[in-house]
Parts: sequence; C-alpha cells; structure tokens
Amino acid sequence: MIKLFVGLGNPGAEYEATRHNAGFWWIDALARQMKLQLQSDRSYHGLVARTQVAGQLVWLLEPQTFMNVSGKSVAALARFFKIQPEEILVVHDELDVVPGEAKLKLGGSHAGHNGLRDIHAQLGTDAYWRLRLGIGHPGVKSEVIHWVLKKPAPEQRDLIERCIERTLQAVPDFLSGDMVKATHKVHTSKPPRAKPPRPEAV
Repeated sequence: MIKLFVGLGNPGAEYEATRHNAGFWWIDALARQMKLQLQSDRSYHGLVARTQVAGQLVWLLEPQTFMNVSGKSVAALARFFKIQPEEILVVHDELDVVPGEAKLKLGGSHAGHNGLRDIHAQLGTDAYWRLRLGIGHPGVKSEVIHWVLKKPAPEQRDLIERCIERTLQAVPDFLSGDMVKATHKVHTSKPPRAKPPRPEAV
C-alpha cells in the first residue's frame, strides 16, 4: 500500500499557480477529500498531514525545499517512519503527457525532472511510484524552464484540475495496495472528447 503521498512544487505565492506546482495541487485536493489540514513541519522540511487507514499511518507531504531539493524532505520522512520506496507515491508535472491525462509508473528514469532527480539521489533508488500529471510541452527544449514556471492557460488549468479529480478516484486502490487496479483507473480516466457540433437544420 502507499503510505506516503508526495506532491512536488515550489513554495511561495509567485509559484502557486505555475505548471511545476501540479503535484501540490493534487495533494491539496487529496487533503480536502480526506478532510486533513497540511501543517508546516521543520523535521521533514515540508507541509505535512497524517491520518490512519485500516490501522496504518498514511502521510501527505509537500516539500518546502524548492523543487531541486525535494529529496531532502521525502527521505527525511520516509527514513524516520521506515517507509519503503515502493510505499511512496510522488505526484509531479509531466512535460511528455498532454494536459488532462496522467500516467502511473513504478521506477524508471527521472527524465530530467529536477525534483525526481533529487529524490533518486536521496533515496538511493528509483523504485518508487510516480503519478505523472500532464502539463504538455512547449515544443522547444530551450523553452521548458520558462514553460514549467509559467501559469497554464485557463483551459489547460481546467483540464489539469479535472484530471486531478479523476485520478483521485484511484486513492482507495493506492491505500489497499492494488496498484494494478490503480494503474487501470489512472490510464483509462481520460478527458471526455468534445462532441462535434450538430449540423444546422436547413
């Protein structure tokens, strides 16, 4: 089962609505769903909430270290509570997935994502789960840094928010440890296609 849900982002009002903070948006939505309040905890360098599910402690975490040092926060909490890498789900923005879609995977490359890069280094492994929230790609590599630190257009933000709502439906499966079912829910929960306009009557 997933015992630690981590959302990646940057602290501060100037970053709050930027694409790079999609992981924070997901954890905020999960906290609302679970009726939990995230609170600052210096020991784990982040905003933290905890609850019990079936007698097991479950943690929500938003590192406040800035994206590039996310692993410092994740590793501090995971090590103290003896949470194994495969019991961690990291939610983050993903350039290679379109807005409105998400992908779930265990392990693999950080693909240049600085938050994942630091988590890899601090945990000493890539064997943790990631929920990749699509933010789309600007089309040019040199524009990526500007893209992730910019607010999405309103229609893109709406697609991401609706994707967050749909992927939250997999939370019971994350908590029960049924990752096959969770993966199926995440990968089949795509935005509804817009209906073509009806032809006007002549």
